[in-house]
Amino acid sequence: MLPRVLIALGILLVAAGLLLYFAPHVPLLGRLPGDLRIQRGNFRLYVPITTCLLLSALLTGLIHLLMRWR
Repeated sequence: MLPRVLIALGILLVAAGLLLYFAPHVPLLGRLPGDLRIQRGNFRLYVPITTCLLLSALLTGLIHLLMRWR
């Protein structure tokens, strides 16, 4: 059981590292309609609502496929 958990955590860490490395190069990620940007003087607020919903749907679908495959 423990080896499987460690392997899964390792894969997740590698995937997270790759995502953080390549995230600035993804064309529309973070600039979708529905992502809120408010700038007033020195104040900036960014709320990526649509991006979070899209990533959540993609990850849910991926996890569902992995569970069915298993």
